[in-house]
Amino acid sequence: MPEPARGVVCGRLSGDGVLKAHKVFDSAVDCKLLHSSSTQDESSLVLLRSKLFAITNRLNIPDHKRENIMLVAAELGTNNIKHAGGRGLIQLWQQPGPVLDILSLDYGPGINDMGRAEQDGYSTSNTFGKGLGAIRRLSDESYFYTQHRSASQIPKWSGTVFLARFHIGQDKTRKLGNDIGIYSRSLSDTRHNGDRIYLQQKDGRLCWLHLDGLGHGAEAQNATANLGKHVEHHTDIGAILHEVDRQLVSTRGAVAAICEIDTVRHGYQLHGVGDMHARIYEQDEMQHFGFAPGILGREHRATSPVRGKLGKRAVVVTASDGIRRNWDTGNFVGLFNQHPQLIAYTLGNIMGRISDDQSICVSVVGK
Repeated sequence: MPEPARGVVCGRLSGDGVLKAHKVFDSAVDCKLLHSSSTQDESSLVLLRSKLFAITNRLNIPDHKRENIMLVAAELGTNNIKHAGGRGLIQLWQQPGPVLDILSLDYGPGINDMGRAEQDGYSTSNTFGKGLGAIRRLSDESYFYTQHRSASQIPKWSGTVFLARFHIGQDKTRKLGNDIGIYSRSLSDTRHNGDRIYLQQKDGRLCWLHLDGLGHGAEAQNATANLGKHVEHHTDIGAILHEVDRQLVSTRGAVAAICEIDTVRHGYQLHGVGDMHARIYEQDEMQHFGFAPGILGREHRATSPVRGKLGKRAVVVTASDGIRRNWDTGNFVGLFNQHPQLIAYTLGNIMGRISDDQSICVSVVGK
């Protein structure tokens, strides 16, 4: 089985002759779930610490940063046990940068007053109450989202999500901007993932090709491999889709969504074939987009891109059919005002189907 294609880097010369790199990020290489486990009791924290120690060693993370990572992970795991009755999970993700993300997600009652909970000294469990403030101080970046359970609202989920991010690399050409979030997870967390996202940020243009190989396993992964070059070499999303279609003829095929955003003028284009879906969130309203039926590399209808203009702030989402569609803004109140990576992790974990590969790409345009 061939190894997944490494991320493609293209470039252009600036006025002073310096090469400006524009990496095509490949989710198979740049977005990795390193560990996922439930946090039911103290024994689960011992396993988490062991896994985290091995991962930080392998990534050559300096001792002082490793200690901060260990402290934050322990605090998040302890919070799950104390406040959510052990009904939660901790995940460790490597994302472009590279960065190491510690994600905590629980199925508890949620936090009624997040601002108060972050104050040192506040506690609901007879502890010293320094946990949330410590997470913020020890992390390079941190983002929190909570949905409180109430009698007047029946959401699909209640609980709290914490994202603690640590920068572990200095190569800025390998770093996504803070306006992008990627979640890609294989069926049963196996080696092979037929879902794939190729993404490039270049000269005010953000473009990503989001694919789902037919079926799952090694053949699905092979079908979606080595397609990043089309994002690199073409500036027209119709041409990208056409070239992908041609390349997939000798494979089992794939479905795809492709999005291009002019981050300066806030224009967007959406195009796709098959069972993918896209959404645009603006001013508390969510638009839903579907694509022409068919399979790239086999048979499908010819369609044209959908074009439009985004407002001052918009959230654009594409997802494979491994992410269930039966959610709206009422199920996740306030989520779409959060960091895009937090949005991607939350939707991926809560709305993901356990019977398929799962992937989602989230972009925030404007402030």
